[in-house]
Amino acid sequence: MSSVGSHERPVRVAIVGAGPAGFFAADALLRKEAPVFKVDLLERLPTPFGLVRSGVAPDHQKIKGVTRTFEKTASHGRFRFLGNVNVGKDLTADELAAHYDMVVYAVGSSTDRRLGIPGEHLAGSHAATAFVGWYNAHPDFNDFKFDLSVERAVVVGVGNVALDVARVLLRDRDELAKTDIAAPALEALRASAIREVVLVARRGAAQAAFTPAELEDLIELPSLSVRVDPAQLELDDAQLRLLDTAGRRNLELMRKVAAHPREAPRTLRLEFLASPVELLDDGIGRVCGLRLERNELASADGSRARGTGQFFELSAGLVFRSIGYFGSPLPGVAFDSKVGIIPNVEGRVTKTPGGEVVPHTYAVGWIRRSPTGVIGTNKADAQGVVGLMVEDVAKLPGRELVEIDTLLAGRGLAVTSFSEWAKLDALELAAGQEKGKVREKFVSVEEMMNELLRNKPSDEP
Repeated sequence: MSSVGSHERPVRVAIVGAGPAGFFAADALLRKEAPVFKVDLLERLPTPFGLVRSGVAPDHQKIKGVTRTFEKTASHGRFRFLGNVNVGKDLTADELAAHYDMVVYAVGSSTDRRLGIPGEHLAGSHAATAFVGWYNAHPDFNDFKFDLSVERAVVVGVGNVALDVARVLLRDRDELAKTDIAAPALEALRASAIREVVLVARRGAAQAAFTPAELEDLIELPSLSVRVDPAQLELDDAQLRLLDTAGRRNLELMRKVAAHPREAPRTLRLEFLASPVELLDDGIGRVCGLRLERNELASADGSRARGTGQFFELSAGLVFRSIGYFGSPLPGVAFDSKVGIIPNVEGRVTKTPGGEVVPHTYAVGWIRRSPTGVIGTNKADAQGVVGLMVEDVAKLPGRELVEIDTLLAGRGLAVTSFSEWAKLDALELAAGQEKGKVREKFVSVEEMMNELLRNKPSDEP
């Protein structure tokens, strides 16, 4: 038998999750000349690209251009995309370990952190992740409904996702119509009555997590007025010295709009040093506002805030929590429920946090380190973990492996290939071109699979 890692017997790797982390890990593995790796990338949806497809805002098409890099990876002779395969449901973790030399989990962080306050259950209270999935045509959120008949929405959080939510709610609808926004979302936004969005942050302006580029995008929209209380932008010398380049630029931009407010049809208001303590009930089970507590910074570096005992109320018919993504457990895979990640040591999965390493099992991306950084951050992350995998090849047992295909076929799974994704991609682009937009996305798995069946050549089995 040829040695594991040779051209005759490549190291066979299953990567679970076809988002940026999964593709970057695949690329790093396939670039290795020795040992030689062969990669199957498994994804529960028929489509690849994860949050690049379903998380990046529709009016940020340049960011989505990273998929061209992923397409190059997918063209490699030792790469396969196995879409529409739900690991944990269609396949167990033990079955993956039996069919592959190494398994890499790159499943990201698909749920949200909760506020943990009274009234969070009310109608009109939503996770920002659900809204983002809905306007991006993610099949999991196809049936969600958002009441946009209200005049004011509140987003709790001041990261880039919070700004995305605000921008989509407030941006000119004709401009959104040119993007790849989901058709049902565009229709609902055209009828929206929302005129103001308030972003609420528990800490100060200096600690805002959004990037200057995202803030600048908002400020430059002619149909939008950005408002912030100048008093909330006053920092002492010690605070100013602690600002990094991004923080200084954010502060500069906010001071500019505070000093020169403009009139516009819609308004974004930034409210710093405030924490919601309760969502208010209108008496029939719907949110009608928030009760908030004024905060003060409790540390010199601004990392902690504490309540002052002063409260105020803010009316709103729609509230989104955008205080961070959170991982979800996979059946049969260790999970740290406190931080929402697969427990690991620098990428090697452990049975418990700080516990024994699970042989030849790895985690990359958000599910390894928690949801931090931008898309490109996952590249260095994946390369580091792949370095560990290369080290561990020498420890692999020299066993014969059976291809996973027979098992998948025996369970009647309609597995999609990358070439089938290319067909769906072409159909979406063509449908979008007819409507004068970037693409018209399929909004359900059933719709995608029916289209593939309809477009299947008659000579294919």
